[in-house]
Amino acid sequence: MCELLGLSANVPTDICFSFSTLMQRGGRTGPHKDGWGISIYEGRGARSFHDPRPSMASEVAELIRRHAIKSKIIVSHIRKANRGRVCLENTHPFTRELWGRSWVFAHNGQLRGIKRYGLGSYRSIGSTDSEHAFCWLLAQVRERFPDPPADPRALWKFIATLADELATLGTFNMLLSDATHLYAYCNTHLHWLTRRAPFGKARSIDTGELVDFQDFTSPRDIVTLIASRPLTDNEIWQAMIARRLTVWRAGVAVAGVVGGRLET
Repeated sequence: MCELLGLSANVPTDICFSFSTLMQRGGRTGPHKDGWGISIYEGRGARSFHDPRPSMASEVAELIRRHAIKSKIIVSHIRKANRGRVCLENTHPFTRELWGRSWVFAHNGQLRGIKRYGLGSYRSIGSTDSEHAFCWLLAQVRERFPDPPADPRALWKFIATLADELATLGTFNMLLSDATHLYAYCNTHLHWLTRRAPFGKARSIDTGELVDFQDFTSPRDIVTLIASRPLTDNEIWQAMIARRLTVWRAGVAVAGVVGGRLET
């Protein structure tokens, strides 16, 4: 299975420490050696980097790890192929435009029968079930909301309904962003962690690296990480509730949707 990593923060933040841990799982401490990708938002647009090589053997991944590109929303993914060959077009995250902004999507799991779903306004570039699911989901959003809804809660509930439907096809753990919010849908396993003042030290599970975040933060910073598996062994990661969509903005969970019921 693939692994996901997302960041939502109230100030531009780099993901170097967490990404370094994820990189290890792409061929060294984990089997996810069939490509990787990362999308880093800047305003309405997302700067994306992909490589079909294992992250541990990727010069592009090393570039991202060494250079602190900061953003309020970041989505990353390492792939263990189960549908679709190992190639650039099959690496996540996938990006499409809606309402004049970049939407970014990454998925962990398998979806049986998704290719029977019509795609509407969008087409796949690669051959994965994940990209097909994204194209279908975004086309449904575009059809229901040709323009951004006045009440974003209507959008959140609709995305949750679509995610629930996709989860009936198999395993559907998802990170999705619309340049303002980060949506995390848990089907089987996702974990989250919020760092805020007073900041302390974090130790990577995969590298043993220890970082003291007091050296890099201010008292007002709020940074939330979402990952398939915990990335550190000295912090308390929370397991997400199954079949729940959580909506994050500026590092804070602003809403959750379970079974069509909105929780704020």
